[in-house]
Amino acid sequence: MLRHLLLSLSRQPHLRRFFETSPAAHSLTTRFIAGQTLADGIAVSRQLAARGISTALDHLGENVATEAEAAAARRETLDALDAIGASVNPAPSPATVAIKLTQFGLDLGDELCLRHVDPLFARARALGTRVEVDMESTAYTGRTLAIVKQMHAAHGCVRAVLQAYLYRTEKDVAELNRLGVPIRLCKGAYREPVALAFPRKADVDASFVKLMETLLAEGTHPAIASHDERILRHALAFARRRGLPPSRYEFQMLYGIRRDWQQRLVDDGQRLRLYVPYGQAWYPYFMRRLAERPANVLFVASNLLRA
Repeated sequence: MLRHLLLSLSRQPHLRRFFETSPAAHSLTTRFIAGQTLADGIAVSRQLAARGISTALDHLGENVATEAEAAAARRETLDALDAIGASVNPAPSPATVAIKLTQFGLDLGDELCLRHVDPLFARARALGTRVEVDMESTAYTGRTLAIVKQMHAAHGCVRAVLQAYLYRTEKDVAELNRLGVPIRLCKGAYREPVALAFPRKADVDASFVKLMETLLAEGTHPAIASHDERILRHALAFARRRGLPPSRYEFQMLYGIRRDWQQRLVDDGQRLRLYVPYGQAWYPYFMRRLAERPANVLFVASNLLRA
């Protein structure tokens, strides 16, 4: 119930305008969001790189309404890639950028979106890094994967995000594995109909574990994106049983969440990448993070009480 409420609130434009312009609200987001500028994101990425943690920089935004906004998102992401090339690109796991295609005009048409994202992949390839294409709601799944396949064929520096709670994901994993497209597997953070997604957490967890094992055994440099301790332990045990070296895969987590496990993975010699968001359009992302884990709600509530 709480999850559904928070996801519903994440789509309320009047609340978004209020919180994103409220100075008081920004003090509550610092645990999960690096800041409002690229410089903030780069500063956090440098700090993490010094600890042996890679990053995926994400300039927050989605569902733009004009081509001018899509062009602005392209410029911002190109700037992020250039900053990565200049200062936050540690081998063997260089920093990457993460994007949502609706931020680049997908709602305005596939061809328009392609015109704005193709330069990102070209720049990433030149810099020796990649673009991680986030998955949004099921309204965009098929179109997102079509663009992922085009960019993989043209540039080969893409990682696609797939959501374990969707029934279709098993087939998508098989197809992308066949094409050699790297995959980041997550559980999924949008409210979806029962006809398209597993409604029960136990079923989502079981789907995640099954798909994770497939990716570790057959995938191309997969990323396991989870904060679930049971799943993390299962992944580590599976990789060890199969004799898979950490260079074959990586773990991914969100900035500010499960810091204990972040350090544990690094100490264990595992590759870890944190998703580091920044920017002014933070409200939808922030609300989805609250919806994912009750501990996040408790963290924010405790800060409100202290304030």
